[in-house]
Amino acid sequence: MDTPLTSSRILRRAYTLWAPFYDAVVDAPFRESRKRSLAGLGDVHGQRILLDGIGTGLDLRFLPRGAMYAGLDLTPAMLRRARRRAQTLNLQMNFFVGDAMALPFRDAAFDHVVMHLILAVVPDTRAALAEAARVVTVGGRIHLLDKFLRPGQRAPLRRLLSPIVGRLATRTDVVFEDVLAACPGLEVIGDEPDIGGGWFRRIVLRRNR
Repeated sequence: MDTPLTSSRILRRAYTLWAPFYDAVVDAPFRESRKRSLAGLGDVHGQRILLDGIGTGLDLRFLPRGAMYAGLDLTPAMLRRARRRAQTLNLQMNFFVGDAMALPFRDAAFDHVVMHLILAVVPDTRAALAEAARVVTVGGRIHLLDKFLRPGQRAPLRRLLSPIVGRLATRTDVVFEDVLAACPGLEVIGDEPDIGGGWFRRIVLRRNR
């Protein structure tokens, strides 16, 4: 059985291959979803915001100005594209190569953490969400956009395919409520269905302690 570290290495290799084609596949279908999710940041002046799993930087064009942004990704090939996109947009931010399951930041370092299409990608979703909760301030928010099964939802094809596609791109069997139950101190303050008939959801969490 693969360990999370081994799985992360496999994902890094997979997304290195995906990097040149990622935008062509992912940009258009999720463009409006990203805009809607990031609109929930509100007034960000003076705030610290982490884009956890920034990928090629498809969120960057929709970020409100005035915050101090940081972007982290496991795959250098993806991160290089995000850096170029930030330069094109004249957006000042810091970039880090790192693992969402072991973030290289101190506790309570950010006012918001944005996790778009990353929580269902990582090998250990609970570890990734717990790390996001650790680095966000008390009262801070975590903004999710991803695919999640509902509790008790059978979805046999998605569950069958998940071990295969999870090694190459993303898992399809993640039940968000199960992940959240392992991360005490987080409260759901927003949960909206998105594309895929509600398979994708926009969720906002607040850290209460």
